[in-house]
Amino acid sequence: MTATGHDHVNAPQTGEPADTGKNNFSERCSGENTEPRGKQHKGQRQQKRERRDVHGWVVLDKPVGMTSTQAVAVLKRLFNAKRVGHAGTLDPLASGGLPIALGEATKTVPFVMDGRKRYRFTVRWGEERDTDDTEGRVTATSEARPTPEAIQALLPQFTGTVLQTPPQFSAIKIAGERAYDLARDGETVALQPRPVEIHELIVTEQPDSDHSVFEAECGKGTYVRALARDMGRLLGCYGHISALRRTQCGPFDETDMIPLAELEALCDRAASGEGSLADALLPVETALDDIPALAVTRADAARLHRGQAVLLRGRDAPNSSGTVYVTVGGRLLALAELGNGELIPKRVFNLTGLTASPDRN
Repeated sequence: MTATGHDHVNAPQTGEPADTGKNNFSERCSGENTEPRGKQHKGQRQQKRERRDVHGWVVLDKPVGMTSTQAVAVLKRLFNAKRVGHAGTLDPLASGGLPIALGEATKTVPFVMDGRKRYRFTVRWGEERDTDDTEGRVTATSEARPTPEAIQALLPQFTGTVLQTPPQFSAIKIAGERAYDLARDGETVALQPRPVEIHELIVTEQPDSDHSVFEAECGKGTYVRALARDMGRLLGCYGHISALRRTQCGPFDETDMIPLAELEALCDRAASGEGSLADALLPVETALDDIPALAVTRADAARLHRGQAVLLRGRDAPNSSGTVYVTVGGRLLALAELGNGELIPKRVFNLTGLTASPDRN
């Protein structure tokens, strides 16, 4: 099993991703034609393109069977982008929203990582597995099945701040090694319970006595697989995840997601000069929806761009403090700290290259 843990940032890739050899996810497109159709020379088409600057977010509707690392590699090929990373691992057996940051958007990944996540998942009662999902080995069974009333009565115990022990097959590091690597080698690792925040947990369906469908909204670090395991144990019947879909990740929900096939089709149209991959991008600042924006003059923008602090004075000067994102002429410039009338730049953005289409702003 390629087990992934709770949300963590995938370091932006700056070199060629390794070929996993496990699937044939798209390698068709590496960018858009900049030459008029019919005027490209054969030699030009055969040359490997130099990677380009692309800035923005793509919320991939990740298919079941694809790892988060593979998804990043596919997006890097499709956009021919220099820097790509994801904001929160999604298990291979899960589908749904995988926010992928390109270029300068990688500077905003922590804001997505810290946001709430929402999942829709199905628990199969009667079996516990070592991976806590369908891919693992059965470790315990029960003929008992929970009643709808018993499930409802249990839910308050899994709402609020909850102590949760991560799955054995998780990305937690033990003495420098991933827990899932140790588990694959047959080692049983002692993982310590950790507090996680579960804001909402509800039952949406019970199609039969073997299955229950839930929706959960939770904070960073929550393992839905562990949630199914723990509920099964307390109900005395065991359980594991049989289906899992992420429907929200930070500011991104299902309306922002784009299926892989649709992205590939857009790539094909762009390659033939009939569209633009910019149509698939969300602006970099989409990840910053929860922090205030502050517009500055061009003179102040020039100082901030050089990494210099700016003093804000006068009647219109903000009297708040904290992190803000700074714009000039409606364009994202920097992340900065505001306090005592001073604006100190922390991350400056250089959005030269391909960015989101104007109608997506």
